[in-house]
Amino acid sequence: MKAVVFQEHGGPEVLRYEERPEPTIRANEVLVEVRACALNHLDVWARAGLPGIEIPLPHILGNDIAGVVREVGEVVDWVRPGEEVLLQPGVSCGHCRECLRGADNLCPQYDILGYRRDGGYAELVAAPGVNVVPKPKELSWAEAAALPLTLLTAWHMLVTRANVQPGDDVLVHAAGSGVGSIGIQVARLRGARVIATASTEEKLEKARALGAHDVVNYTREDWPKEVRRLTARQGVDVVFEHTGAATWPGSIMSLKRDGRLVTCGATGGYDAHTDLRQIFYRHLNLLGSMMGSKAELLDALKFVGRGQIRAVVDRTLPLAEARRAHELMGDRAQFGKLVLEIP
Repeated sequence: MKAVVFQEHGGPEVLRYEERPEPTIRANEVLVEVRACALNHLDVWARAGLPGIEIPLPHILGNDIAGVVREVGEVVDWVRPGEEVLLQPGVSCGHCRECLRGADNLCPQYDILGYRRDGGYAELVAAPGVNVVPKPKELSWAEAAALPLTLLTAWHMLVTRANVQPGDDVLVHAAGSGVGSIGIQVARLRGARVIATASTEEKLEKARALGAHDVVNYTREDWPKEVRRLTARQGVDVVFEHTGAATWPGSIMSLKRDGRLVTCGATGGYDAHTDLRQIFYRHLNLLGSMMGSKAELLDALKFVGRGQIRAVVDRTLPLAEARRAHELMGDRAQFGKLVLEIP
């Protein structure tokens, strides 16, 4: 099969489009013909290499996958060859305490397709049968691939962790990112007023079109003051944070008393400065968030089927141009998701 592989960690130039052996499946797995695979920042980090994380080489990236089932393992009886599916990215053991209570994203053995096991930058991918989700019929392949990881992440952050309520003011950072573009929609769905940030006027206008009530350019030094001005100097109830060090101090200053900051990433750096006096004096809540459960993805997809949440695809590229897609992501040149397509 054709796949995009890297043999060593480094920049986009380490990605190679080449022939690879077809994956084999276990009794509890499915083999999927990949039609589309969306990029995530996790792809960039895995490609570059992460301290203390061993990724088997050669490696195939790709967390967000949509395609057609080709083969099913002998104990998989809930899906058949020929069915159109998307894949829940999180892989868990299924039998530990966390999995059994429905918190499979807290499983000690938790992994993600395309992270430490091969993913969807290929014509074929093997995945656990329990990760199969029927593809919503109204979605294109690119739209289906653009949803799983970012939709699950945003849902878990805003619904499960931050418990956004009608009337809350929610600050969503980096509206042009995949998770930011979905975060705006989930916050709106929950009845919140959304203030979105982005780095360019073009992205700010697109954020408005997605449903943001107000927008702020976070490249300006005084952006936290603008957030407070928009909230009558009160601050926001919730900050949807995933950019890390670059926005962290301003995010804390943007919160109202007893506000909640929920974070799932650190694309702008992980070594963030925190003034602890702000945390205890203003009674702030800092919430970490990592992916979400399989059940949460099913809950969120209901609203995709109803047209209340939509995939945001910036552009599609052929699989052979994965290197170019990584360069675009590195330049933050997209609004929404970059998707690799396989005919």
